[in-house]
Amino acid sequence: MITISLCMIVKNEEDILARCLDSVCDLMNEIIIVDTGSTDKTKETAAKYTDKIYDFTWVDDFSAARNFAFSKATCEYIYSADADEVLSEENRRRFRTLKGALLPAVEIVQMKYSNQLQFQTVYNFDEEYRPKLFKRIRQFEWIDPVHETVRTTPVVFDSDIVITHLPKESHARRDLAVFARQLDAGRQLSDRPWNMYARELLMAGEKEDFRQAFPYFEQRALSGTLESDALVESCCVLVKASRMLGRQELFFKYTTKVIAGEACTEICCELGLYYEEAKDYEEAAVWFYNAVYETTPILVLNSRLDGLEGLVRCYEAMGLMEQAGVYRQEYEKERQQRDEMGK
Repeated sequence: MITISLCMIVKNEEDILARCLDSVCDLMNEIIIVDTGSTDKTKETAAKYTDKIYDFTWVDDFSAARNFAFSKATCEYIYSADADEVLSEENRRRFRTLKGALLPAVEIVQMKYSNQLQFQTVYNFDEEYRPKLFKRIRQFEWIDPVHETVRTTPVVFDSDIVITHLPKESHARRDLAVFARQLDAGRQLSDRPWNMYARELLMAGEKEDFRQAFPYFEQRALSGTLESDALVESCCVLVKASRMLGRQELFFKYTTKVIAGEACTEICCELGLYYEEAKDYEEAAVWFYNAVYETTPILVLNSRLDGLEGLVRCYEAMGLMEQAGVYRQEYEKERQQRDEMGK
């Protein structure tokens, strides 16, 4: 049976830390808690489960904190968890079975991360695989019978373990601030953080967030180095920012960059909102219709619901109550389906 070090980074998690640890503590051979500046009783709660509690000065870098936590591990494998995660009894049983049967060649175990949609996270899927269990010391292995080489890609196993995500609040404000400070400090983001930054902005960004993000996304959009999807994602941010900041010339500059190719739901919604704000409800309805029925989202799955809401508002404003009622029924039906997925 393998041995496992639980590694967690925490800050002000006194309300939920015990819930997480109660669900995993007996499955672990070692528990390591790294605190990044709690001002509540998080460390007192952690001390009921382990004496391996470390302080880490927050440097706006989750990877740095996780690397520090991993450096303290001594077991064969490391399980990385957040305080808002819980393992059900059925998944505790699966975890115990995995612990006793895992083959030594496996270097990463993926587990299903669930319950995303219920809490309006930036993820568009209620359940997705994430790497959660990592072999602490990697052993290199020669492969291929001739022209032999060292295997550099990890051996990954997709388990049937499902982790329930139960956040106590949205992390959007925290994450947006971290993204902004990273860019202000001149640090480069890889493609995945850019994608997540764009999603956070579209789902939870306020006017000042868009004002701060605009030059970075504009520089990226105009770099000439982006693949088509990354360019559209950047334009989605720039279009919403331009509308919120009243920059009409930039609004049309970046909408046309997208609709000249293959439009997306987010851009059509923004065009609908632009014309709705101008009280041109007929034109707004055209774009909201395109958002719902003629395009697909690239960043925010719920943007189709935004289009349906826009159609309801526009037809009500035009006095076409019967048509508004049709779209309202469709909106309620789709909203209910989305809520059911998040349960």
